[in-house]
Amino acid sequence: MLIDYWRFARANPRFLGFGFLLAFLSSAGQTYFIGVFGTGIQADFGLDPGSWGRIYMAGTLASALVINWSGSLIDRVDLRKFTAAVLIGLGCACLVMGSVTTPLLLVGAIFLLRQFGQGLTSHAGITSMARYFDRDRGKAIALAAMGYAFGEAMLPVAGLYASLLWGWRNTFQFVALVVLISMLFALWLLKGHGRRHAEHAAELDRQAETGTGQGGYTRRQMLSEPRFYFMLPAMIAPSMIGTALFFFPAEIADAKNWSSLWVTGNYWLYSMVSVATTIYSGILIDRFSAKRVLPFFLLPLGLALVVINLSSHEYLVWPFMLLQGVTSGIYFTGLSALWAELYGARYLGAIKSLTNAVMVFSSALGPALVGTLLEWRISFLAITLILAGFCLFATLALIHALRMPSR
Repeated sequence: MLIDYWRFARANPRFLGFGFLLAFLSSAGQTYFIGVFGTGIQADFGLDPGSWGRIYMAGTLASALVINWSGSLIDRVDLRKFTAAVLIGLGCACLVMGSVTTPLLLVGAIFLLRQFGQGLTSHAGITSMARYFDRDRGKAIALAAMGYAFGEAMLPVAGLYASLLWGWRNTFQFVALVVLISMLFALWLLKGHGRRHAEHAAELDRQAETGTGQGGYTRRQMLSEPRFYFMLPAMIAPSMIGTALFFFPAEIADAKNWSSLWVTGNYWLYSMVSVATTIYSGILIDRFSAKRVLPFFLLPLGLALVVINLSSHEYLVWPFMLLQGVTSGIYFTGLSALWAELYGARYLGAIKSLTNAVMVFSSALGPALVGTLLEWRISFLAITLILAGFCLFATLALIHALRMPSR
């Protein structure tokens, strides 16, 4: 298995490195990074968890509305120009975040971070892997998605320590500098992309002329199929639940009588399991297809939400992180490959921009929902069991969707 990955990586080092780098850089706008600054942000602006969650929701919802359009530009704009624009935007977003002075401006800063970080930087890296690799799509997405896992393992703890040393504002300004320097490296990794894109476009035209291969669905055609709506709960669940769990590490720690550093300090286990699952799922997807690998991917997350309530022993955080990592590893690779399998590669940017909008919307819903429930003094046990039940419902709906015939 690892030999297959090694050979594939050696044959495509630059382009795979590009996917990995963009997935890693998207961390600047991901909840697992922003969430560690929540305590400092709430203190500076006088916010409670519910208010902070709703501000985060507002900025993220605005991003979800815009990304449905901005993400589709990757189908029409050269990937090198798209990447440069997105990373410049992400760098500016970090500068804005480091200088906000009012809650209203904070909403705008969150919008920019989510739009250019979680949204477009991630979108560019993973969509390019799914589009330009056909036979080895699973492995390509898996290797690129390891950038998320490295970000999750390294950056929350690094961000927490940096905020203690420099403050959260200076930390974001430093991240802006890193992103802008990394843009130059990303463009170097795309050297020779013009020929790759020309060959890809010629192959799609050949398939259209000969009637071979899978036809490309437009976004409207995808939305006309009932099976898409049965897949929606499974699209929503990982982002909604995972975002909420990463957004409130201090609240989880308080509920279990742990320290916040103990929770964030064990993200490395989540990331290691996520990497291992991502690598293995990439092989399985190339061999069996995403449709066969994906159906039960939410069950480990549901089980994690049950396991965390079995005891208050501090080492219970390990199976909690481990089970989340299994779902995350399959999710990163499986859903991106599934859209290409079901709907083709020609309009993949537009299709993934819509699915990303759903994901961003659900990531906005998670912190606001859990923050509001905490504000209403709903117990941690009740919240986690409700979310676990949603995982089970989404699994049943996904199984039904993948058995439905295509139109």
